[in-house]
Amino acid sequence: MSEEVMNEDNDVLEQLSIEVVYGTPTRQEIISCQVGPNTTIEQAILSSGIIEEFPEIDLTVNNVGIWNRAAKLTDMVKDLDRIEVYRPLLADPKEVRKRRAEKAKEEGRADKITGGRVDPRRSKAN
Repeated sequence: MSEEVMNEDNDVLEQLSIEVVYGTPTRQEIISCQVGPNTTIEQAILSSGIIEEFPEIDLTVNNVGIWNRAAKLTDMVKDLDRIEVYRPLLADPKEVRKRRAEKAKEEGRADKITGGRVDPRRSKAN
């Protein structure tokens, strides 16, 4: 075998297969691609072309993860990683829950003192 053929075989062996995913409420995209070893998450996202598909992605704003675990843009990818680009939250989940609880209290669906469900066994006199 010539040295050139051996180098090509080594290059193929060193390539990592990854997926980069992003979704909106109306459209989801999974892009499979090959990257070299020592590739960061940021480099993998940029080389996948997903930013061309979704120009609203801003890596200074969007969080990223690998297989549903938070990750940093500087983390290195491994073979078969699934890199996920997350959309920013539209509302703070704690604030939404607090508003929903207040509304339930006002409508009589929640106990005004405990915030839990109204107990029909409690007498109205107490």
